[in-house]
Amino acid sequence: MAGPATPRVRFAPSPTGYFHVGSARTALFNWLFARGAGGTFILRIEDTDVERNREEWVDGILSALAWLGMAPDEGPVRQSTRHDLYEAAVDKLWASGAVYACDCTRDEIQARTKDNPTPGYDGYCRARGLPREGNALRFRVPDEGATVVHDIVRGDVVFPHNAIEDFVAVKSNGAPLFVLANVVDDIDMAITHVIRGEDLLPSTPKGLLVWSALAGPDAPVPAFAHLPMLVNEKRQKLSKRRDPVAVEDYRDEGYLAEAMRNYLALLGWSDPEGREILTVDDMVGAFRLDHVNHAPAFFDVDKLRWMNGEYLRAMPVDAFVDEARPWLEAPRAPWPRERFDEAVFRTMAPLVQERVTVLDEVPGMVDFLFLEAPVIDEVSWAAVTADERSGALLEAAIATYRSCEWTADALHEATRRLADEAGIKLKRAQVPVRVAVTGRRVGPPLFQSLEVFGREAVLERLGTALDRLRHGPG
Repeated sequence: MAGPATPRVRFAPSPTGYFHVGSARTALFNWLFARGAGGTFILRIEDTDVERNREEWVDGILSALAWLGMAPDEGPVRQSTRHDLYEAAVDKLWASGAVYACDCTRDEIQARTKDNPTPGYDGYCRARGLPREGNALRFRVPDEGATVVHDIVRGDVVFPHNAIEDFVAVKSNGAPLFVLANVVDDIDMAITHVIRGEDLLPSTPKGLLVWSALAGPDAPVPAFAHLPMLVNEKRQKLSKRRDPVAVEDYRDEGYLAEAMRNYLALLGWSDPEGREILTVDDMVGAFRLDHVNHAPAFFDVDKLRWMNGEYLRAMPVDAFVDEARPWLEAPRAPWPRERFDEAVFRTMAPLVQERVTVLDEVPGMVDFLFLEAPVIDEVSWAAVTADERSGALLEAAIATYRSCEWTADALHEATRRLADEAGIKLKRAQVPVRVAVTGRRVGPPLFQSLEVFGREAVLERLGTALDRLRHGPG
């Protein structure tokens, strides 16, 4: 198609809530396409809805894009600063007769058309000649013919004009609605490709009609690519009220930007070589819009969590420590600031790194090292009290650990002997020891943890647990 030699794409969110993972996927596909084609990625903030927009949501969009490594080449451009452009476009549409004034209320339209075979506005005000001031302006949709949307993802989609009502382009207060403002901005910014969610496909023929009215019937229009919607495990469209969809929440839980970006890329697109773990360069080099699938894409939190774990384990240990640090400091850390020892954590870091899938899990793996007393999980304690051998095992462990060599290997061997003497498996013999020291049945390798924690601290906690087992928590 005609147009600038290099592609120009835009991501145009409305700041009406947290940054949705679907919006992040749309931004990523625009960004990947622009990077792969040597084009320009523009951020446009569609903030004309004064009642719903909030500045903190704008900050959230900018922060999330920066976190994901998708800084725009141009922008952010705010629609709220572009009213002169919209006013000029409305003047042109009014002068050409492409729009007309309408004073119908919703109730009046409903009462007048409730028995019509075709729902929607009936063109009542087309020939009334109402003044522009104080009235809504409706676009005059042709009575015959059809508008065809040439979509890279979905092929040609035909919209008969007799199925499109004369839609409102401008509110009665003079504010342009989405379709008009969107088209005016795309024309002004020389957008060559509109890459957005499939929920906006029904508005596309209206936009093309407005485009033709403003730029002329032979003017080049952008290529369109409507991306598949994201669904949950029940194949329902992701909902802010029902599903975990805020990018900020995933970031705060300890997902890595690299993992989130990688996972989002695979929602509706797949690498031709079948790779799942992809670097940015891999994605930019392989991404093609015509390879995007039009079927709904399942946003699988378990798969995202798995991928994040893969990224965490692939990190150098020093990088893992740096990434984990915000979770080891106030207000996230459950221990007093003065009790934390980064050198101790660094010793444990390789063991923790192998076992967490998000950084939010890190404190729970090491809190026993920095709390004055372990926070004992009651389910884990129940496993100790349910076994009549736990007391004897704790007693034997205390006696053995007082004198054995204090290394992970020696502690492992000493505990194995205790298990053999008790006639049980090592895994079972570890339970009362692990719960007494760490408070939980699961965590980093026990014997390395005991070695790092130190003999005196371990013996103290074993004694406390044995006393509780014999006499109760009081």
